[in-house]
Amino acid sequence: MSPISPRRRRTLIALPAVVIAATLALTACVPVQRSKAGGTTAGTVTTAPIGDRQVREGGDLVMALSAEPDRLDPTTSSSLYTRYVMETMCQKLYDIDDEGAIVPMLATALPTVSDGGKTVTFPVKTGVRFADGTPFDAAAVVTTLERNLTKADSSRKSEMGPVSDVTAVDDHTVRLHYDTPFAPITAALADRAGMVMSPTALEREGEGFGDAPVCVGPYKFVKRVPQTSIQVEKDPEYYDPASAHFDTITYRIITDASIRAANLKSGDVQVADTISTQDVDDLRKRKDLTVLRTGSLGYQGITVNIGNQDGVGTEPRQIDTPLAKRADVRRALSMSINRAELVQSVFHGWADVACSPVPDTSIFASDASKACPAYDPDAAKEILRKAGVQQPFPIEMEVTNTPDTVRFAQALQAQARAGGFAITITPVEYTTLLDDQTRGDFQALQLGWSGRVDPHGNIGGFLATGGGNNYAGYSDPDVDDLIDRAAQATDAKERADLYGQMTELVQRDDPIIYLYRTRSITGLRNDVAGVSTYADGVVRLSQAAFVEGTEK
Repeated sequence: MSPISPRRRRTLIALPAVVIAATLALTACVPVQRSKAGGTTAGTVTTAPIGDRQVREGGDLVMALSAEPDRLDPTTSSSLYTRYVMETMCQKLYDIDDEGAIVPMLATALPTVSDGGKTVTFPVKTGVRFADGTPFDAAAVVTTLERNLTKADSSRKSEMGPVSDVTAVDDHTVRLHYDTPFAPITAALADRAGMVMSPTALEREGEGFGDAPVCVGPYKFVKRVPQTSIQVEKDPEYYDPASAHFDTITYRIITDASIRAANLKSGDVQVADTISTQDVDDLRKRKDLTVLRTGSLGYQGITVNIGNQDGVGTEPRQIDTPLAKRADVRRALSMSINRAELVQSVFHGWADVACSPVPDTSIFASDASKACPAYDPDAAKEILRKAGVQQPFPIEMEVTNTPDTVRFAQALQAQARAGGFAITITPVEYTTLLDDQTRGDFQALQLGWSGRVDPHGNIGGFLATGGGNNYAGYSDPDVDDLIDRAAQATDAKERADLYGQMTELVQRDDPIIYLYRTRSITGLRNDVAGVSTYADGVVRLSQAAFVEGTEK
């Protein structure tokens, strides 16, 4: 077992055992996933519509966040909760709708693709201003995209693919040139890579941009109180002011799910994310509340540190421990986990089994990507015996310190014991866990990814050598080749086959042991409407409002 550095010598707790798919084609017929990810429990409800209810303008909406966002910088951020806040103040070039179709946002049309897929051109809005009054134009978009590609700690570079050049053709047209075709680019621009930042603010703030972000959106940043809250206010520069109904939105950090639920019931908060699966049935019975629920494009899993010694994005350096060096030991851990039983016993069915980074609902899913490793704890113990390692084999696994996550870790800990593993669980704050995985300061950790509409967004950054989110420090040339070939392919069946082949290789090496997909469960009071949550995991408040009456 890897020694624990003095810097992070914490109290280690040895806890007791206890979509409908369709293809969205660009001009060159490049398919992008379109998916209604969802489970079967009580259906899928993605939006609380305003309908015929009277909007009550103004006021402060309070949303309870289950974890503190990381830095509010679209180029470097890796937190789902940061995306919640950015949704109101940092619009993207593209977005997804409730069915997972990509739609223009700050761009005015889907891209056109030429030169055999190596040139991507798209138009952008005119007459728009950033929150600081700076004009929005193609040159501003280029500034943002170049920052994503060149910033040393960028998490967006791998998402954008092998871009060779970004240019502003004129004030309202942007063109990307590629060395090789890259099919997932539109999907990437429908997330953080497509959040356009004010060039004036970037120049003024430099590395501190995330402390005072300036973008285009119905709301703009006001202040942040660490560990407590983030506030945004209506932006008078926004091009569609009638769509912003609140004076302010306050995101209050409330990490305990039971306290979030209690605050929602009392009306101290009007919206709460990540409702505990232990609370959801009770909240659904209340006449003063609405519970939104949908499936996920992402996954939860165990990341094993194989070669991340110098921080994510650096050259992998093999860690000299049996867990890091031996794929058979990691495979034995995967075989010790009964995913279906965990989902049912811990989450009461309010989650779905995950076997790979490709959602089962994706147009790019295949039998291979849907297949989980066999659950066989006896065979796992035999693998450990042949590997000549001690049993029970010790693993320190970091997790977030939320009750639901710790409860899941306890159940996983109990299962793994039957396969010859002794897992010690280390609960930490969510932001600490993000920092540890970035620095490579962990042996194993249980965390997830909220998911992207094109599965490349779940794959390239995490599994490709040097990827911006490759926290495992994993490197395999065959996996790299399959990822690259899938990104270049324009045929959905071909991409599905390539991702299936990749899944088989990744399940052989197990840098990430995929476990389950969450359901996005959001609670809101019935005097709030226009709130949506889609399969990308983001709770959308931009169009929300206080309302009078009941929807007809």
